[in-house]
Amino acid sequence: MGRTKTVWNRVLPEAPMNTLTDLIEVLIFPSGLFVLACGLAYEWVDRKLVARLQNRIGPRWFQPLADVIKLMSKEEVVPAGVDKILFVGLPIVSLAGALTATLYVPLAGIQPAYSFSGDLIVTLYLLSLMTLCIGLAGANTRDFFSLIGATRALTQVFSYEAPFLLALLGPAIAAGSWQINVISEYASESWLVMTQPVGFIIALIGLMGKLELPPFDAPEAETEIVAGALTEYSGRGLALFRLGKGVELVVGLTLIAAFYLGGVGNPVIFVSKTLALVLILAGLQSILTRFRIDQVVRYWRYLALLVLLQMLVIIVVVTARGSGL
Repeated sequence: MGRTKTVWNRVLPEAPMNTLTDLIEVLIFPSGLFVLACGLAYEWVDRKLVARLQNRIGPRWFQPLADVIKLMSKEEVVPAGVDKILFVGLPIVSLAGALTATLYVPLAGIQPAYSFSGDLIVTLYLLSLMTLCIGLAGANTRDFFSLIGATRALTQVFSYEAPFLLALLGPAIAAGSWQINVISEYASESWLVMTQPVGFIIALIGLMGKLELPPFDAPEAETEIVAGALTEYSGRGLALFRLGKGVELVVGLTLIAAFYLGGVGNPVIFVSKTLALVLILAGLQSILTRFRIDQVVRYWRYLALLVLLQMLVIIVVVTARGSGL
């Protein structure tokens, strides 16, 4: 009994502290509220830059937050003939998947909250959950605009998903690991954008396709199909989808900066490099016009071939280096 008390006296004081630390990491920083705030901030920067490049004033700094608060306060109308559980649950699942992906990413230049071997693959598939949920959300309604948007979203995901995945696997092969923090540490020694420029460009373009940013906004083209797959959504559901896209934007920018731009060693470097990427994305959105869905499918085939060729070169170089040639 005495030995048991000694063991419990050692364990009990540490367990609450570990639990409290885990809760803070998941709910507040570096995940949770922090990444939601970052998503809104980066959304504002993107919208402001696009507006200035188009000779417009653009929104004020608090506009994304005001939009989310307004949507949260509105009534959520459930259309007739839909599966209510899916209609209400899909926005929650999409945001939960995006937030889960933040646990394995070095946000703000600090170590991930959780890390394990192969977390890169898990993160990439969690980022794909948003598009799948949007497609299911559109297919769940009877509205023609929603059905067309869902078809386009699911068609587009099969176009960009493989090249985007391969573009981020290039640094992983060079580092010899599938763990994000290990790849980031390897990439911090050199800017892989110099040795893998094709992967960097395709990763940026793939992120635009994943977020349905122009010119890859055919699934939600307001001049053609209103809001696409989310036409029937309002209130809380639409707000959760918007928050999820903001989180995916932050995670995608962090991965690209950590893998290709010499890592994100501290908050200042993290902000400067990710904002530089946002500037590039805003410029591309401003100068390119929307692609038709058939054009998207056609062009991504060539990008996939390019990234496969680069991957082949990386494998050959890494193999030769390992054999001492």
